[in-house]
Amino acid sequence: MRIGLALSGGGARGIAHLGMLRALEEHQVKFACISGTSVGAILGAMYAQGMRPAEIMDAIIQTRIFRNLRPAWTLRGLLSMESIHSLLMQFVPHNTFEGLKLPLTIAATDLEKGKPYYFRSGPLIPALMASSCVPGMFSPVVLNGTSYVDGGVTDNFPVRAIRKDCEYIVGLHCNPVIQANPARNFKNVLERTLLLAINCNAERSKVDCDLIVEPLELGAFSTFEVTRARELEEIGYAYTKAFLTHERVSVLRS
Repeated sequence: MRIGLALSGGGARGIAHLGMLRALEEHQVKFACISGTSVGAILGAMYAQGMRPAEIMDAIIQTRIFRNLRPAWTLRGLLSMESIHSLLMQFVPHNTFEGLKLPLTIAATDLEKGKPYYFRSGPLIPALMASSCVPGMFSPVVLNGTSYVDGGVTDNFPVRAIRKDCEYIVGLHCNPVIQANPARNFKNVLERTLLLAINCNAERSKVDCDLIVEPLELGAFSTFEVTRARELEEIGYAYTKAFLTHERVSVLRS
């Protein structure tokens, strides 16, 4: 059975994907294709390159890949993503979809058309940067004359993008919405608003998953808490290990 893997966006919470993948690997679950948005796209690319979850985790800690951003101070956004280009090149030096060991689909948002756009071939790192470009925080990524922003705006959980490529889809979702305390400042308001907005399109995508893994404990974490990477990974692992009952594993191995 061809199993597809869909990885949601979610900022720092996305690091929990690595723990979920570690638990799935312990049950010898193999994937035929991968899709991802934002952090899910970056981690998906590294996984499609052949890196194991533990290797990816070490790379995140050692390179601080999610914190290495430089101010751009442009009128269109506050930060530039150019600074992570060289870091990504360390893990995917060929910089092409075709060089990956597994087919990968990356979701971004075409800013002019207001629709999701799915990258599946050609240069890889520009597509990763486009998929991770949070509007209002980062300058849009311009590719071939088109401006792109974070895929989460239109498809934060790109399940349908690979539906035709596999018989069964495992979706790892790291953006649960839980009851929150009153927002204390502009940052809290912005983060909560983005979370609610992107979950609207994610809810539609969940219907197309055959199996969804979604640790609700992640809802207590901020999008920006990259310093708690090890804790986030462990939450993903512990939840998935308990979630994968004998019956669920049997289906995945059929």
